[in-house]
Amino acid sequence: KEGGKIVLVGGPAIVHTGASDSIATLIRFGFIDAVLAGNALAVHDIEYSILGTSLGMNVSDGTLAIRGHRNHMQAINSVFKAGSIPKMVANKILTKGIMYECVKRKIPFVLAGSLRDDGPLPDVITDMTVAQKKYKEILKDAKMVIMISTMLHSIATGNMLPAEVKVIVVDINQPTVTKLMDRGTWQALGIVSDVGAFLPLVTQEIQKLVK
Repeated sequence: KEGGKIVLVGGPAIVHTGASDSIATLIRFGFIDAVLAGNALAVHDIEYSILGTSLGMNVSDGTLAIRGHRNHMQAINSVFKAGSIPKMVANKILTKGIMYECVKRKIPFVLAGSLRDDGPLPDVITDMTVAQKKYKEILKDAKMVIMISTMLHSIATGNMLPAEVKVIVVDINQPTVTKLMDRGTWQALGIVSDVGAFLPLVTQEIQKLVK
């Protein structure tokens, strides 16, 4: 309501649980001003957008896709073939999803790498010092940070935030919420819930306000 900057910190469970369409909708309507994540969110969002699966599972019904175990590598290779995520969008290979909306709406995103990443995507920053600096640049002047299903990036982001920034953390795993608060982000409001059920409900209510 006040027009403050809202930053999303997201993990791949957003895609696994079928909630990526909800996040894409929130970006499209202007309720998310920046996205902080790792390699996995982008990989599985792109896999879902071009193949309809996440880690080889059909997102629509939870069934195993035929030869689906190859799908996330196919998604990674598609990004490398295009050169980057923005180039995938420009070439109309990527036509929906979280990363698509970020590129189309010029919403800044930072993907911080880790040792376990598949690929990683060419857009991922693998130097942790550089990634942390980029995270801090995005978080400057943020009024609210919403952390969804990523313990690693949530705690890292929480350590970069001043106490006056509103923090909402949504995770089905209760220790994620308590660990974040125990490590200094005392102002965090924790919601223990399945993001696949929670985010669509939030998006529906916000869309009512927009109308």
